[in-house]
Amino acid sequence: MKFEDSQTKLNLARAFAGECMDGARYQFIAQKAMSEGKKNIQSFFKSIAKNEMAHAKTFWTIIAKQSKEVQHNIEIKAGYPFADGDLMDMIKYATNTEKSESTSIYPSFAKIAEDEGFKEIAEKFKLVARAESEHFMQIDSLYNKLKSGDLYSSARPYDWKCDNCGYTICDKHPYETCPLCEMDQNSITLNMITCPKD
Repeated sequence: MKFEDSQTKLNLARAFAGECMDGARYQFIAQKAMSEGKKNIQSFFKSIAKNEMAHAKTFWTIIAKQSKEVQHNIEIKAGYPFADGDLMDMIKYATNTEKSESTSIYPSFAKIAEDEGFKEIAEKFKLVARAESEHFMQIDSLYNKLKSGDLYSSARPYDWKCDNCGYTICDKHPYETCPLCEMDQNSITLNMITCPKD
């Protein structure tokens, strides 16, 4: 099948638009977190927003490389979520979006690409689905920790990194004040990946 006539081309355009919206929405969450003095949550969502824009760039690049001519406009029909609320509402909504992208949207786009003969594009959709699955797990973990009021403790050790100076420890609990630069706990970047405890 020719790329110009494919559903895959439309799916790439939809994916590009969706990732741009995710990146913007996570910047909005980061702004809300910062306005509440939660610098750690701000840093976490700014990092996720950067990831989403990297996904958008991947889809953009594929369209540019596959197209025989400049794409002045690709008409797409798709629904995109608009949700607001307090910080917890926005974080919860983010978990739903990431789960949908990782378990439904991108796997279906990958299957269509495979069926249309675009195996390399199908693989990119699968890789992005995997990244979105990681986002889902991280954001869901963050949401549950905030909901339980247990953000700064864990049964397993995590890397806790000061966003100001970079001082990092691997422990079940972070420091209340960074021993290096003396910033308070709200400067600690959340890393939801467990680290090996020495």
